[in-house]
Amino acid sequence: MAPAELEERDFAHLRHQMVEFQLRRRGIADPKVLRAMECVPRHRFVSERVRWAAYDDEPLPIGLGQTISQPYIVARMTELLQIGEASRVLEIGTGSGYQAAVLAEIAREVWSIERHVELAVGAREILRGLGYETVHVVSGDGTLGLPEHAPYDGILVAAAAPVVPAPLPEQLADGGRLVIPVGDAFSQLLRIVIRTGGTFRERDLLGVRFVPLVGEKGYPSEEGR
Repeated sequence: MAPAELEERDFAHLRHQMVEFQLRRRGIADPKVLRAMECVPRHRFVSERVRWAAYDDEPLPIGLGQTISQPYIVARMTELLQIGEASRVLEIGTGSGYQAAVLAEIAREVWSIERHVELAVGAREILRGLGYETVHVVSGDGTLGLPEHAPYDGILVAAAAPVVPAPLPEQLADGGRLVIPVGDAFSQLLRIVIRTGGTFRERDLLGVRFVPLVGEKGYPSEEGR
């Protein structure tokens, strides 16, 4: 067996252990989410320098001050969206593209916004190389959402905002869910916003730690934090 094949088999074993010990035993129960986490090669979304840590339960750097979230948080946020095979999803904060790939294993279509052009280009190349044709990566201000492709059955925000950006709940379909970290650099909570007709219900869950969501209006700049 060639070295590359051996390496992929090793990564597959690490990925299976990640699902069993970090996810299933910590309460992730949705079979669609567990299958997606088992399928997506997380090591392909990080640099070779940290590749062997790809399946550890910790965030990893991906450049430009950004990180790929720890596997448990990726799985938990995906589970909270409650999406299915007919769903259309918006992700804000593409990063290296890993969360988008997990969403694409479940949903019919994924739109993803990344403000760093370099990361957007890199994520697009990785996703295309792995065959994720239903993921569309665009560069832009995620605080504005992507109204031209709304409504979405789920919106997942992979960066923390001081408040929920006003345009995002309005882009949910009826019954859709928004999952977003809300807070400052020191204290953040994962919030779910559920749309029912013209009303929105909010609920805060576990504490998290994400990089800041940076937008054009009303959000901190990198220089200011």
